[in-house]
Amino acid sequence: MRERTPVPAKLIEALPKLRLIMSTVARICRSTSRRQKKQYHGVRYERTAAPDCGIDFCADARACAPGRRESDDMKNGKLWQDSVGIDLCGKTLGIIGLGRLGSKVAGIGKAFGMRVAAWSPNLTPDKCAEADVRYATKEQIFKGADIVSMHMQLSASTQYIIDAAELARMKRSALLINTSRGPLINETALLDALRKGVIAGFGVDVYDQEPLPADHPFRGLANVVMTPHIGFVTADNYRTYYGGAVEGIRAWLDGKPIRWRSP
Repeated sequence: MRERTPVPAKLIEALPKLRLIMSTVARICRSTSRRQKKQYHGVRYERTAAPDCGIDFCADARACAPGRRESDDMKNGKLWQDSVGIDLCGKTLGIIGLGRLGSKVAGIGKAFGMRVAAWSPNLTPDKCAEADVRYATKEQIFKGADIVSMHMQLSASTQYIIDAAELARMKRSALLINTSRGPLINETALLDALRKGVIAGFGVDVYDQEPLPADHPFRGLANVVMTPHIGFVTADNYRTYYGGAVEGIRAWLDGKPIRWRSP
């Protein structure tokens, strides 16, 4: 299941009768698969689930002030509100990574009446114009945005692409959201910024270490709203994942493979 399922060379070599790997994007040792002529099939997935999760964190800012969850407090017996949320309309949403998922988040942000700007290392003003969002530099995003949302792939070049310098530029009232990959943000610098109130809050669905350790500092910070990597975990997405897996296996058994991926 996704990156949680490694299929390394040692495993492939230990399965001489293996002919088919059906995955929703596992970590496959492709060189070994190619050498041993194993077929690798992928599946489709819904590209709305993860953007929805990012927007959920934006909307959550309306329902709670840092450290206060009005819904939970009411269930625990509090009679009435004593915190103040924020409006999304008129605020600036900074998108880091304007790909398929980032573009969807940008569109939803505009539907809320937000001003949307975007940046990534290879993003161009023309690409932003196609998505009807404003192009901005990295510095401009972190200095001007009220909410910054991460939507980049993790690689050697993007690890810690957000560090202490970027966090220091943010407004003290700003929120940072990461539903992409944990190591895009320097966790040590982020924890320091959250503890010192450099930024108002952090919404997070992805972590450097997963599952998140029970004693991780995020769990004790009032200005962190967190979920356990559930951005892709929806009923519709799972129907697509596993329905596609069954469809692919049947097609392979019939000698008419679909969505075949070269190892």
